[in-house]
Amino acid sequence: MVAFSFGITFQYPSDSFRAKIQLMAKLFFSYSHADEALRNKLEVHLTMLRRQGLIEPWHDRRIAVGSELDASISKHLEEADVILLLISADFLASEYCYSKEMVRAIERHDAGEARVIPVILRPCDWHAAPFGKLLAAPRDGKAVTLWPNEDEAFTDVAVKVREAVKGLGVAQAPSAVQQARSKPSGSSAAGTSSVPLVPELPRSSNLRVKREFSELDRDQFMHDAFEYIARFFEGSLEELQKRNADIKTRYQRIDARQFAAYVYRNGEKLAECSIGLGGFGRQNGVVFSYDASASGNSFNEMLNVGYDSQSLYLKALGMQSLGQQRDEKLSHQGAAEHLWALLIGRLQR
Repeated sequence: MVAFSFGITFQYPSDSFRAKIQLMAKLFFSYSHADEALRNKLEVHLTMLRRQGLIEPWHDRRIAVGSELDASISKHLEEADVILLLISADFLASEYCYSKEMVRAIERHDAGEARVIPVILRPCDWHAAPFGKLLAAPRDGKAVTLWPNEDEAFTDVAVKVREAVKGLGVAQAPSAVQQARSKPSGSSAAGTSSVPLVPELPRSSNLRVKREFSELDRDQFMHDAFEYIARFFEGSLEELQKRNADIKTRYQRIDARQFAAYVYRNGEKLAECSIGLGGFGRQNGVVFSYDASASGNSFNEMLNVGYDSQSLYLKALGMQSLGQQRDEKLSHQGAAEHLWALLIGRLQR
């Protein structure tokens, strides 16, 4: 009996092997530990596939204490039906991720033994990589962190994974590699006996634990968000001026905690704003004002730092939309787009 666990048993023409075809696809995460928070969020979005018995996810955080790291990773990589390459600059810079896991994953993909899906987590120069020939997720290969709402990006990835799993079929015969791996442990190609493999203990795939975020973590996230928004506005103002002959713009960095933006048409001011770190009392965040000279405690919109069990995010008070956007979990990109819409909206009326 071949140990190829799929649930339906059928007889091969040869009596030397029988196989089980499993309904649950084995899914392997190849990622850099610098992206662990994003991997955790993706795993949350794959929960329905796991609950429905469609996937059995695995990554290196599930290696049992005392096990050999390389051997465990190699074993699960070889057994995987679907391999997710979680792409970022850190992934490309990792010798292990790139030269070992990715190269072997592409070999198995090209041989028809597994399906490889590149998941672009953060912007990087990935198109020239060996996996650049594959259709990437999320949609159009747009990095997850560039989506206004990361949940939408991860949902798109989950849909792509579901499609890939369905495309595997439920009665797929085992590949030659899987047959060779499934031979009885007491025999080898040369007819000599080998050391019996010790079976792994069954364990849950739901081993994610709640992360804790300190005040320093939240403050640093807010500061990084403000710096990203400042660069975003500077670049957007430059592009707005390039695309419109009658428009002139001005970006002014006031200090380390505030900047102002101005838009003119034919010399007349159409819109302005100031964005900075401020608030009142314990209610602090990134604040937006339609008055470029406003202080940090006078504002028309505020973005606060929120967090869930796995990650930090930004949330808007929704002062300009009657609170309709309060529940959205915004990335840095999403927060910048939200504030830019307030400024550019005055030119689009």
